[in-house]
Amino acid sequence: MGTTGAATSSRLLRRPYVKLAAALVCLAGLLGFDLLTNPNIRIGGLMVAVPALSATFLAPGQVLFVVLLTLLSVAVAAVNNDTLGTEAFPISFATVALISVASVVTASLRQRRERELAQSRWVATVMQNLVLRPLPRRLGRLSISSVYIAAEKEANIGGDVYAAAVTPRSVRVMVGDVQGKGLGAVEVVVYLLTAFRQAARNGTSLAELPDFLDRSLRDDLVDVRATSGDAPDAVSRSRALEGFVTAVIVEFSEGEDVVRIANRGHPPPLLIRRDTVLPLDPMESALPLGLGDLCAAEQHVDTYELAVGDRLLLYTDGVIEARDAAGRFYPLADRVARWTDRDADEMLDALRSDLLRYVGARPTDDVAMVAVQRMV
Repeated sequence: MGTTGAATSSRLLRRPYVKLAAALVCLAGLLGFDLLTNPNIRIGGLMVAVPALSATFLAPGQVLFVVLLTLLSVAVAAVNNDTLGTEAFPISFATVALISVASVVTASLRQRRERELAQSRWVATVMQNLVLRPLPRRLGRLSISSVYIAAEKEANIGGDVYAAAVTPRSVRVMVGDVQGKGLGAVEVVVYLLTAFRQAARNGTSLAELPDFLDRSLRDDLVDVRATSGDAPDAVSRSRALEGFVTAVIVEFSEGEDVVRIANRGHPPPLLIRRDTVLPLDPMESALPLGLGDLCAAEQHVDTYELAVGDRLLLYTDGVIEARDAAGRFYPLADRVARWTDRDADEMLDALRSDLLRYVGARPTDDVAMVAVQRMV
């Protein structure tokens, strides 16, 4: 009840007419104080603070309205204090008028910048949604739920990535984590997603897929480094693009009661079967994507039984490396066990809220979680 009331109050205070009313009440309070106190106590000059402060949160037209009332109030206060006919009044009134005009101009500039910023954010959101498309709610016999928390406050995506693809006989889901942050990491995400979708169209098998992604990613990064030398942020961008990508890819084939997993240096998926949570560690370790030139090795694919109702939780290291105030890592497997009786969406919502409470602030690393459940 208290949380709901606070949220309602916050929304109310953001409404334009409430802000205007607050400015007018402040102006009326100053004028009333001036009229009711000793004429020797003159606070008319303080009234100019009202339009000046209003310029930070009111629209230009509203500020102009406050300005007109302020000038009228200054004149009324001067009459009350018998200063209207003095030589100093025109100077003080002109000062109030100039500051008031400046307040209207400031409000106009602020509003224009806010509109430009809103437009930029809208464009950024559209572009980010094009890069990291929302996962489908249902693919074949699978239901899919996801959660994404970008470490950058103004961003919708970061260096974590997830994607789903359909091949002629299977459904694939990938979760990855790009080393580094910022725009360089997002650029690598674009390359990885493009290669992942291309592989599905080409019919690349799961065993061949990690090597295909590795080669494609390294080729893209080589091209970028060759053409980024004259960019103004070439050094920082080059460092961001010199990293690697950990990734895990799970494949569900039609007519089979198994899931196949290819893991390239990524945290193991969790198999949730009724109230049991089991980490699916890879039988053989492999280097992350982008480092394939260091050690050529055939990709090992692990196979596990997947019954109806079983659920896989894929996640990035931003989840398990999140720390509380005492420096302890987030115990994901233990926490998941608390909500195995909930559906996938409710489970991920509970995990997200619990993780944020555990950290006590916004995570310092990107966080991605994907729950895939076999329905039939």
